[in-house]
Amino acid sequence: MGAYQETYDRWLADPEGFWAERARDIDWSREPDAVLDRSADPIFRWYPGGRLNTCHNALDRHVRDGCGDRAALIHDSPVTGTVTTYTYAELLDRTARVAGALARLGVGRGDRVVLYMPMVPEAVMAMLACARLGAVHSVVFGGFAAAELATRIDDCTPKVVVTASCGIEPSHVVRYMPLLDHALELAEHRVWHCVVLQRPQHTAELTPGRDLDWDAFLDGAQPAPCTEVEATDPLYVLYTSGTTGTPKGVVRDNGGHAVALNWSMPAVYGVDAGDVFWAASDIGWVVGHSYIVYGPLLRGCTTVMYEGKPVGTPDAGAFWRVCRDHGVDVMFTAPTAMRAIKRDDPRAELMAGHDPGRLRALFLAGERCDPDTLLWCQGILGGRPVIDHWWQTETGWPMAANCLGIEALPVKPGSPARAVPGYDIRVLDEDGHDAPIGEIGALCVRLPLPPGCTPTLWGGDERWIDGYLSRFPGHYMTADAGHMDADRYVYVMSRIDDVINTAGHRLSTGRMEEVVAAHPDVAECAVVGVADAFKGQVPMGFAVLKRGVDRPHDDVVAELVQRVRDQIGPVASFKQASIVRALPKTRSGKVLRGTIRRMADGEVWHMPATIEDPSVLDDLAALLESFGHTVRPHA
Repeated sequence: MGAYQETYDRWLADPEGFWAERARDIDWSREPDAVLDRSADPIFRWYPGGRLNTCHNALDRHVRDGCGDRAALIHDSPVTGTVTTYTYAELLDRTARVAGALARLGVGRGDRVVLYMPMVPEAVMAMLACARLGAVHSVVFGGFAAAELATRIDDCTPKVVVTASCGIEPSHVVRYMPLLDHALELAEHRVWHCVVLQRPQHTAELTPGRDLDWDAFLDGAQPAPCTEVEATDPLYVLYTSGTTGTPKGVVRDNGGHAVALNWSMPAVYGVDAGDVFWAASDIGWVVGHSYIVYGPLLRGCTTVMYEGKPVGTPDAGAFWRVCRDHGVDVMFTAPTAMRAIKRDDPRAELMAGHDPGRLRALFLAGERCDPDTLLWCQGILGGRPVIDHWWQTETGWPMAANCLGIEALPVKPGSPARAVPGYDIRVLDEDGHDAPIGEIGALCVRLPLPPGCTPTLWGGDERWIDGYLSRFPGHYMTADAGHMDADRYVYVMSRIDDVINTAGHRLSTGRMEEVVAAHPDVAECAVVGVADAFKGQVPMGFAVLKRGVDRPHDDVVAELVQRVRDQIGPVASFKQASIVRALPKTRSGKVLRGTIRRMADGEVWHMPATIEDPSVLDDLAALLESFGHTVRPHA
């Protein structure tokens, strides 16, 4: 029996004993009374009675233990041409002063603070400062639309908003204050103060009596000590991307979060104290919370915070330059980032000047990774492990992964490998029974979810139960569809809504995307199911070609149709595909497949607040109308 199976079986036989052991790696000011509170089933609470402080575990204890001179945070900003490194002692000093300044504004345990920040070190300091005070932070992606920001302000009712004068894109500066001002006009809730970090690229106008300049905010502030909180107290609220109407705030608690993330660093990612870890994401997303800020710092790693893009700052060699310059041991990014690099530099020629010599592994998550992209990454990285893994905002850390720190399992392209210890993943049919091996069903996790997962939604236990726990009693419904093979490798094929029924056949659009993406001219693609009067639904494909491909689009489309017919069969009814300049995506890189489908089906659709480039949807609407679809104006 291998180390992975032994660990998984040990967890499965005694879950509470397993998580009691993991909790010993965290500093508690009061030990928990129990490991798990099941009294409010299906709402579960980890480590009831325990008290701790997350900021203490992320900063103070490492300084106390003699690691104050170790690099904690490296901020690399190609858009400003700066690199800044903070040791653990320096980051602790600055964070404690920010906490003292927030306390001076009346922020304390249980109060909420909204952070509307770009990728700057002060954002990390503000997050940790809230944790230090026992306050609840809610990070909203910098530059997010005013109306969406207003709904989040009304939902979590913060005392203070911390923001910056601007964010910086490769081609322009995004001014935050006009967006924030509009959001505060729209919101019913009134914040006490806005703290504004003035950046040299743009100076914002401040509202007297409400707004404070960052430097004035800190002036004379005394370092604040850590506030002891309950393990079950909330650490943060993070609103899921694409939310419309009533926002859906995912809650993360303090105790379970610290235990799970601290353990996940060595167990899943194979890194430990002193290693350099880089999650190329944004603090506005769950990856940024878990693996730019909390996970690496809880474990004593050096974390890299990157204010740039995979391409365009300045080119498709940017990621390899960061790995080389900072000695990155393990990197984590989204498949869409690697597809962008592959599109611009298909032979990885730009890696030649930036040898990522220390890099041990590349992890991919955020959306499904097609096998072609994974194999391309393996090839350019000289056989280093490239690990697709699967998790969600709601879980906060991986559900399925090749756990490099436990045992490196064989890689199966197209699969994020097996369930991480702590998760009992099931494939359920429509009646809630285990689906046969290889058959697509709803991917679910048996309750209770492990520590670190959301125990509920902000102010909404019933919404949590209705939205996630009621469809398959005793299980958390991930809303992803997929299957398992005989080795219990998980295959995440699509969202449940993207399993289409074509003339009575249940087909995965994700499998079709695999076939299309493997075409040598295709950089990335999407396949969605659209309504058909005769067959119920039929697939429609959209592909972006690699740079330098100069062939008639009709020829490429014909080859894509034939490839799907050859590899999946005529039953797929894949007959319509188009070459497009870009796919509509959120800023986190997720393709807006649901929006494409609603447009094609003539349904009411919304312009997503997180969309990266709205003009891509305009182009798509024109394309769909040329095919005879009636696209309604967005709501």
